[in-house]
Formats: sequence, structure tokens, C-alpha cells
Amino acid sequence: MEALEETEEVGQTPEDANSLNSSDFLDDLEADITVEEASVPSDVPGFDWSSIDTSHLPSSYKTNSRQEKELLQLADHFLEQYTHLCPDRKPLFIHPVNECGVQKFVSTTLRPTLLPFPELYYWSGCASFVCDYLIMEPLKCPITLPSSLYSPTTILKYQRGNCFDFTVLLCSLLIGAGYDAYCVHGYATREMCSLDQTQEVCPLLRKPLEEPKEEDPNKYRIKYPLEPQSKFELQQKDKKEEETEPGQEEEQEEEVVMEVEKPKRDPLHGLRVHAWVLVLSGKRKVPETFFINPFTGNHHSTTDECFLGIESIWNHSNYWVNMQDCRQGCKDLSFDLSDSICWEIMFSESNEPSQLPTESPKKDTDDMQEKGEIDMSFEMPLSWVAPIKVSYREYENPFSQGKKVILYNKAKLEKWAAYANGDGLVERVTVYADSDCTEEVEVKEWFKHREDLLYMREVNKQTQLITDYFRPGHPLLLKAHSYTSLEPETGHTVEYYHTARVDGLWKRFENATEMTEYFVGREDFLHMRHIELGERDKKVQMAGIRTDANPRPIVQIKEYFHRNPEKPADEDTEERIFMVIDDIIQLTYHLEVHDTIASKVVFCRVIGREKREDEIFLSRENSVTYKPWAPEKHRNMLYLYNLLWELRAEQKLLKQQVRDSEAEMLNILTVREHEEANIKLSVSMYNTARRGQQHEATVLKEEQKSSQSSLENKNQLIRGEDESLTHHTATNSS
Repeated sequence: MEALEETEEVGQTPEDANSLNSSDFLDDLEADITVEEASVPSDVPGFDWSSIDTSHLPSSYKTNSRQEKELLQLADHFLEQYTHLCPDRKPLFIHPVNECGVQKFVSTTLRPTLLPFPELYYWSGCASFVCDYLIMEPLKCPITLPSSLYSPTTILKYQRGNCFDFTVLLCSLLIGAGYDAYCVHGYATREMCSLDQTQEVCPLLRKPLEEPKEEDPNKYRIKYPLEPQSKFELQQKDKKEEETEPGQEEEQEEEVVMEVEKPKRDPLHGLRVHAWVLVLSGKRKVPETFFINPFTGNHHSTTDECFLGIESIWNHSNYWVNMQDCRQGCKDLSFDLSDSICWEIMFSESNEPSQLPTESPKKDTDDMQEKGEIDMSFEMPLSWVAPIKVSYREYENPFSQGKKVILYNKAKLEKWAAYANGDGLVERVTVYADSDCTEEVEVKEWFKHREDLLYMREVNKQTQLITDYFRPGHPLLLKAHSYTSLEPETGHTVEYYHTARVDGLWKRFENATEMTEYFVGREDFLHMRHIELGERDKKVQMAGIRTDANPRPIVQIKEYFHRNPEKPADEDTEERIFMVIDDIIQLTYHLEVHDTIASKVVFCRVIGREKREDEIFLSRENSVTYKPWAPEKHRNMLYLYNLLWELRAEQKLLKQQVRDSEAEMLNILTVREHEEANIKLSVSMYNTARRGQQHEATVLKEEQKSSQSSLENKNQLIRGEDESLTHHTATNSS
């Protein structure tokens, strides 16, 4: 123990006196806090750990083996040396008692286990399972270590525990999954120790970090001038802002003070005991060392300011004491456990004996002093804890109280187990406008196992706009659907998985007066189509005829195309407008690099001439052409006649496509309304327990239906017999 190689002080220096005075001050503070503030009520009042039944526990819980006794003796010797050489340090958490009142070394309380669930092969799955499955209980005194450390099996059975219980269970799962994980005994902030997340942003609402924009490597690229602005107007705008700034600044300052009000100063800052998990880089391809808060399951950097210091760490094979300065928190700590200056190891991992001090503070260790060197190399005994087992039913329903509620800054997160709700709801985040959580702004919901493949829903409480999100595989190829009502023509935006569609449609918006469609990856380079719709015939509408039998008249169809590099610009259409009611067709072509005015072709209706079906009338009066760079053959009447013939045919097809789009939207609304009225949850073929329950439920329904049908048949037979008897008596009487 190189870091503990110190000689005993013969005299007392002024610095020693100051350190003793500070330690006395801390002792007095502990005594005062223990009486006034240290007693924190449990979140689950009425549960008494002393009343749990330990009679069924294995013998390893109630007794110590010979190897465990030797381990405890070595740990006591290490603790004596540590206390003697570092009297100002807090006591170490080495061998608390278990649920049977027997002292157990903390490393043997870990039981590395790999549970048979795919999610628990990763640290995130293990952390989320532990924080969801267990109920947090605060330490009895926030500045002192707990007197006991129960086995992970007992903690799983009763589904509750303190930070050390959470940490030991999580570390057991992580080591079993192959991570280089360690339990940490240290100090943290009040919010972390008490699981207070009301000052944090909900993780589900955090926006991803924006990637920095890459600079254009072509420094010779032409920079186009900005749109010109009037300096006088800008000056007037600045004056108005200056006039309104003082009042707004005061209001903004008041709002900032009210909203971002910092928590009160914690008198126990730096003294609150906490336990968490350390995961070192290396194993399982972990790129960087990090912490895991077992209460929340969140990942934290080792430089996080919420962690204020570390006393010791341990895993299933050894125990290390931190010998580094923690006055700046954990951000400057080195986690190279092979560095004996930074970390004092309890049991040497080599066969070389550890160099312990030759003098001991107690007389009963004289026999050890005679040896001069103590062999601290020791093989850690196996864990005394029974195998950790979690059934599929327990894993599937982790919430002992039905659901879990977490309060964040202006947000509330609710969690349910899968299949707990009939609609498949598993998570809901409610966003509020104020810190008191009284005015709802937005609600986000997440679903699982729905047959309609709905996995998320967003509801804007101010505009009542609902947006549903679907996984790939929906029969209608839906990706997202925004609406305020499932009634037709009330404003709907539908997004599709366009790669599965033939027409490349990825988005459609429709309301009572217009429809807009967006396309991707089409061979004809079409990327947008806008349709203006008129009002229905009111007389037909009042007659009660269905909506699909009384379609809205098409006023105008606009189509926009991307540039086709295989065509000349003055032959490549950029915009195509069909004014159906006015009988006008307008084409606008793409611009060449040197052009400023686009080529155009307009076909109009001849005034005073009646329109006949399938008739194409073309003259100089009803056609306007501007193609300055086109060849002569593209400006003669025959070319324009053929072009007009093609456009008329295209117009017919477009009108039919518009009607098909309207019918598709009506079908989507009908299907979605039916899906919401008859929500069904799918069950995996590997979930035998759930499928068995589902089969029993279907059999029970079939039996009920068959019994009802048989009862109805009996009633019909009885009625038939009564009618025949009545008829027979009537004939006899006559």
C-alpha cells in the first residue's frame, strides 16, 4: 500500500490542529443535521424492512464460510491501517450486514448475471430496467452510510431499495453482460441523491445537437448580393425597438428570475452520500469511461458537476480506495486503477506481498508486525447471493405500482408496462407552459404492439392539432397523419413511405378548398402538384347525396417540375397550369444560364365560341408563344396543335387523378376511424405466456357466443312450439 506508507506523527503541528478543528466542526454539523434535517421520510411509508421473512433464504445468507471469515479479517486489518493513516477521511463501506444480520464483504454481494433478455445485453437496457423495476428509498441519514446492504435477490423480490441497493443490482447485471463495471461510494448533489429532476429537461424533449455547417470549399463561388433594404426603414425599426426595449427588458428579467429560479443553497453540499456505477472503457468496445446514475439510468460524463467526490469503488473481485483530491469534484480524477498513487487496492492482484506499515495502532496486531510484510494477495470467494432470476412476466411488467410518474422542468413523464393499456400506450410526456404544471401546451404519447403500427402521437393543446406517426408496413403506407378531426375536408396532412408507392408521393395536404401533393424520385421530374377546388352544388348537397357522389369542382391544377438535364431548357417544362373552369393552359419552361425571361406557351379559349367536347380549336387568337431561342418548327401552328392535343389528354388524366386522390383520402379517414374504434394489440409468437392468455380469451369469447346462440335457438324452438300449440287449440275450438 504505497499510498498508505506514512510514519506516525510524534508531535502535533498547527496544520494538524486546524484539520482536527475542521473535523470537529464536521462532527458537530453531522450531529445537528441528524436531528433536524437528516431524517428523510420514505417514498413508501409503512414498509418495514425488519419484518421481511428470511427463513426461506439459503444458508449462505445466514453464515460465513471459512474463506469469507478470512476475507473479513483481511478487510478489518486494511480498515485499521486506513483509519490510522487517514484519520480525517470518512469511514469506508466494506462489510455491512445483510438481511440476516450477517456481515458480508461488499464484493461478494455482487452476483454477475446475464439475464435472457436481448435488451439487458446492453448497459442502457440494464439501467432502464433497474430504475423502472425498483422504487427509490432515500437513505435514513443522507450524510452517513447505511448499516446494511441486502442481496440483489431480496431487493428484486420487494422491488425497492436505496442507492447502494440500486447500484449493486445494476453492477451485477453489467458485469454479467461483459462490461468493466464498478460500484462507487461517493458524494453527489442534493437533486441526484433525492431523485429530484424538476430542474432538468425531460430526455424525450431534448433536441439533438446541431452539426456545424461545413464551409464551402470553393472560395471562388459567386456570392449573390442580398436583397436591397431601405436604410431609412431600418432606422425607424431600430427606434421603435429602442422605445419598447426598457419595459420588455424588465418583464423578461422578471420572467427569467421566476422561471430559472435556482434551488436554495444546500447546507449539506459535498456531504450527501450517494452510490452509482462506474463503467471503464475497453471492454464491450466502450470508447470512454462514464458514470450511470442508478436512480434514473442516465449516462453521465466523469466530469459531471453533480458528482462531488469518490471514497471507494469495488467490483466482484477487488476493492479500491481513492487517494486523489476531490475538492474539484470528479472531473480531475484518474481512473487508471493500476496507478497505486491514485488508487489504493485492498488485495494485491500479483503474488508479491503488499508493503504495509510495520507499526500498528493496536497491541493485538503485534503478531502481524513481527512478520514485517503482510501477504494481501487473496482469491475472492464466490458470491454468497443466490442466482438472480427475473421471469418474463416480471420483466414485461416492471412497474410495481402500475405506472411510473417522473416530474421534470415544465414536463411530466408517465410510463406503463406493455399491454397495461388497451390502446398500447407505454409512455406519455405532458409539456406545460408554467413551472406549476397547470396549463398544458403539448402531449406526446408512445405506443407499442399496435396492429395499425401507430407508435407515436403528438397533440398540440393550443391548436388541437393531432399528429400520428406509423412504422413501415401499414396497408395504406402511412408514415404520418396530421389532423384536428377525422371528418373529411377539415384539414389533413398525410405523409407516406414513398419508396413503397409507384407514383413517388410522399406528402399530401387537403382541406375544403385545395389539395397539394409532393413527389420524390419520379421519372418525369414532377415534384409538386397543387389543386384548387370550388364549392359543391348547394342544391345537390341539401338533397342529402353522399360526398363522393357530389364531388367538388376542380378550378385549377398546377404542376411543378425539376430540371431534366437531358432536354434543352426551352423544351423542359418547369410549371404547368390547367385552369379548368376558364379553359386556359399555361406552360413555363426552365431558364438557361444566360436567360432572364423564361419561355412560355399559353392556350386560351376563344371568346364567343361555344366549347365542344373533344374539340381542339387553335388559331393565332387563342395561343401565345414566347420562345426566342427555339427553332422555327417549334413555333409553327402544327407543333402547337400537337402540343395542345397532348395537354388536353393530360388534363383528362389529371382530373381523374385528382378524383382518385380525393377517394384515397376518404378511404384513409375511414380506415383510421375504424382502427381507432377497434384497437388491437399484436403478440409475438415467442411470447408463449401472452399468446396463451390471448388464446384462452378467444376460446372464452367463442364459448360465450356459442352459448348465446344455443340459448337463442332454444328460445326460438320454445316460441315455435307455443305458436303451434296456440294454432292447434284455435282449430279445435273452431
